Amino acid sequence: MTSTQRSAFAAHWGDIAAQFLRIGATAYGGPAIMGIMQAELQEKRGWVSKERFVEGLSLVNMLPGATAAQLSIFLGYARGGGWGGLLAGLCFIVPGFLVLLALTVGYAAFGATPMLRGALYGLGPVVLGIYVVAIYRLGKVAISTRSQIVIAVAAAMAALTTPLGVAWILLLAGGAGLWLFHSRRWGTAALAGLAVGLAVVHVVSRWTPAPGAAEAGDAPGAGLVQLATFLLEVGALTFGGGLTMIAFIQERVVGQFQWLTPQEFIDGLALGQLTPGPVLLVAAYVGYKVAGIGGAAVGGAAAFLPSFVMMLALLPVFDRVRTLVWTRAALRGIAPAVIGVLAVSLVRLLPHALPDLTAVATLVVTVVVLAVWRVATLKIMLLGAGLGIVRSRLVTLPGGS
Repeated sequence: MTSTQRSAFAAHWGDIAAQFLRIGATAYGGPAIMGIMQAELQEKRGWVSKERFVEGLSLVNMLPGATAAQLSIFLGYARGGGWGGLLAGLCFIVPGFLVLLALTVGYAAFGATPMLRGALYGLGPVVLGIYVVAIYRLGKVAISTRSQIVIAVAAAMAALTTPLGVAWILLLAGGAGLWLFHSRRWGTAALAGLAVGLAVVHVVSRWTPAPGAAEAGDAPGAGLVQLATFLLEVGALTFGGGLTMIAFIQERVVGQFQWLTPQEFIDGLALGQLTPGPVLLVAAYVGYKVAGIGGAAVGGAAAFLPSFVMMLALLPVFDRVRTLVWTRAALRGIAPAVIGVLAVSLVRLLPHALPDLTAVATLVVTVVVLAVWRVATLKIMLLGAGLGIVRSRLVTLPGGS
């Protein structure tokens, strides 16, 4: 870490810790958490410019691992260097881990209370509204030409209609950016190389057994070493963000390893929905079911460790190369593709967060309030949770609907 970064960390470590402890303890919604980071840290506090924030989104979406946690490390690094990135990531993850651990222990005794379910109902459309506004504001920065509009639409269509993962979509968009904004020759070479890479991956995948294809008898024993090894693999090799990682974890721990029953895993997902912070914290629930509190600590640490290693190793290099001409051209292609991919994730979240007209109205009001007034997102989230609790009480009264 340079002397400038050490000075920045010394000056801002308290602010970094406070902001990410608050976000980690209050932010819900998986991908929508990135919208909260944009509103609170980029828009309100100006830690980075909108262009730099989009660059961070581009980077974390091309890497395996927990996207929201990686974005917290990116923002902490921008604010206070390597130690700032490490502190930000830890402060973002730890509150949710403690909440999930408490819920997991309490769930066995008390179950999920109606109050918690009501709060979650009210939070869903609010965090989605924050996400809508964040995508709109970032889109105005990332998309400024007709070519970038085409890239954004193409990326969205690819995410909706093809089996291409997010990383491949963004890499192809980067090749298009090279072709459009730097050099036709280098852009063509990059796109040709990516096409060959896609073909190789396709051929290899056809000859490789699916993750759950092994016999149940081949499942490793449920111990701390086996748990850590598996979740390290999840954190290091799974692309597509937390939801993709959860699907992979379910396939292995329920279907192949048989560490958990289907109902136990569903209960864990329910607790994860009641827990703030990144959705990958469900790994701590799996660890608790396997080996108690020690398993929860090992599971959470193993799932997130690859994200910390990758980000803290790559960010110094990214800082040096992001200003190069060819890198800027590639990022001009990747940035609108990120917006297109985020828009698709927004569409996919709608059915889960908007179960009825009340939730739709809450979403609309949230978007209008954030677009017209500079209101702190925490206040809106607390109001949404309160309205959800009130509604849950009303619908349980005689004559409630």
